[in-house]
Amino acid sequence: MYIPLEPDKYYHIYNHANGSENLFVNDGNYYFFLKRYAHFISPVVQTFAYCLMPNHFHLLIKINSEEKLANYFNSLDESNTNYSSPYEKLISKQFSNFFSSYTQAFNKQQHRMGSLFIKNFKRKYISDRDYLLKMVNYIHLNPVRHGFCESPRDWEFSSYNSLLSEQESDLVNKEVIMWFEDRENFICCNESLAADVEDELQIETL
Repeated sequence: MYIPLEPDKYYHIYNHANGSENLFVNDGNYYFFLKRYAHFISPVVQTFAYCLMPNHFHLLIKINSEEKLANYFNSLDESNTNYSSPYEKLISKQFSNFFSSYTQAFNKQQHRMGSLFIKNFKRKYISDRDYLLKMVNYIHLNPVRHGFCESPRDWEFSSYNSLLSEQESDLVNKEVIMWFEDRENFICCNESLAADVEDELQIETL
């Protein structure tokens, strides 16, 4: 079932590399992906959590309000078209441009050709607060489940440590911590590996 991206709604966005390939083969690739994300996607969403793995990624986002989307897309359009809802095609185009930009740079660096990501990125609508909290846990525990580290704090390419930092970022740090009441509970919930969050959420394993 196709799920539209609509203003003021939360989504889990994820995708995988084609076949057995990797999306990231060195640290620079991870940083460039986040840089391109900031350019194309941050203007149209709020980002609450993310995790980049060698061959796939996960994002927890909330689409911006209609007012913010209108201001942004109108600022891009030299014809001064007055954009109004629905924004589905415009938002999807931002993601398409983002993936294309990263792929072109990656292909040039790695001397490869063709698509890098599986066509049509996946999205799940986050319908309630409990699901939202479980999704934060799921995303941060992803590298632990895949055997890359023993604790989410040990994986450099996720939002876990950034959410605990006092430094400014594009992440909605304070709000996420408030979802868990405080920093201590956030750490406890995200580092507890006893609960099988994947089964609870019935998420496709990547």
